[in-house]
Amino acid sequence: MSNIVAIVGRPNVGKSTLYNRLTETRKAIVDDFSGVTRDRHYGVSEWVGRSFTVIDTGGYVANSVDVFEAAIREQVIIAIEEATVILFMVDVTTGITDLDDEIATLLRKGKKPVFVVVNKLDNTNLLADSMVFYSLGLGELYNISSMTGSGTGELLDEVVKHFDDEPTEENQLPKYAIVGRPNVGKSSIINSLIGKERNIVTPIAGTTRDSIHIHYNQYGHDFMLIDTAGLRKKTKVKENIEFYSVMRTIKALEEADVVILMIDAVEGIESQDINIFHLAEKNKKGVVIVVNKWDLIEKNNKTIKVFEEQIRDKIAPFTDVPIVFTSVTEKQRVLKVIETANLVYQNKIRKIPTSKLNEIMLPIIEAYPPPSIKGKYVKIKYITQIAGTSPMFAFFCNLPQYVKEPYYRFIENKIRENFNFNGAPVQVWFRQK
Repeated sequence: MSNIVAIVGRPNVGKSTLYNRLTETRKAIVDDFSGVTRDRHYGVSEWVGRSFTVIDTGGYVANSVDVFEAAIREQVIIAIEEATVILFMVDVTTGITDLDDEIATLLRKGKKPVFVVVNKLDNTNLLADSMVFYSLGLGELYNISSMTGSGTGELLDEVVKHFDDEPTEENQLPKYAIVGRPNVGKSSIINSLIGKERNIVTPIAGTTRDSIHIHYNQYGHDFMLIDTAGLRKKTKVKENIEFYSVMRTIKALEEADVVILMIDAVEGIESQDINIFHLAEKNKKGVVIVVNKWDLIEKNNKTIKVFEEQIRDKIAPFTDVPIVFTSVTEKQRVLKVIETANLVYQNKIRKIPTSKLNEIMLPIIEAYPPPSIKGKYVKIKYITQIAGTSPMFAFFCNLPQYVKEPYYRFIENKIRENFNFNGAPVQVWFRQK
């Protein structure tokens, strides 16, 4: 089960600053993924070896004044339902406001662990002022400064104690999650795959109460399909429909081996699609991109090529990903989606013998060695694949610290050229010999 930490609170209490600290600026906590649009509101963080997703709810609040506070309330309700842990941020410099009181009332009704995070304690003179927040009735206070980072370590030490244990692997079948923004055709493709032969469907209780696991065993395919589409009436969710779907998507994504990301051919690939793509990459999942509603597009002999190029340009640098064009309503290439997901899964678990790796990669490295720095030359001795849930390769050399990012990309591209890892994220490490 995925662990989601949602940061909630009224505007201007420092939610985004804490979010940035957890996902970007504290390099000791997390190595954030690159290439994500500036309006991202969710990212991956890590503390004492436990990875988790951080969501800054403030980023989703609608801008119109009349729905502003209503949108915050909706997000708190969603966070109570969907998050593992909730960080309720308040501002020591302003004390308790009416909106703080209202949020606290909602949180007291929920059953999720809530941490009252008192922010902007930039000096100890304000410690006495923080005591007022005990009156919110939510238990212990955690005094921090999201600007300087003081207090965040102690907070995270307590947060991770509430995380769900890593799931035990009961079912060895591949797991495919169909994700995407609302109304791209997720429900339709699942219904099309399952058809009317209900006997092929065995709903199995998953690790979360709200994602349905369907055992698909038909046409020679045998896998678990994680269905997050249309699972519950989205009551009280109007302005925050995107936020709601993101919470569901993250849970499904972290359970899956391969993420089938559906996008709308008419609307094209949008920022939330790119965010989800990079989250899948960060979590080392296989990826298939499905462009649905292709029947609604006027086409010529170059349309597919142009569309593919636009997508690859936006998802760079990880562009070695299969793209399938479908029309679920017209039953076009629906099975190809599953066949492609199977291939990506095989690529993700592929193991390359050490002898084969060295036979192919060492001559390439000899012809194109890492650039020398300050007269130091990197000499790579041998290569091996490391055991992991996705392809990982260790290059043993004398001076790993002198290998820079462009050479990492060069090596990854050469691995992809010579071995089929289409759709699977590849990690390259240079280690001391």
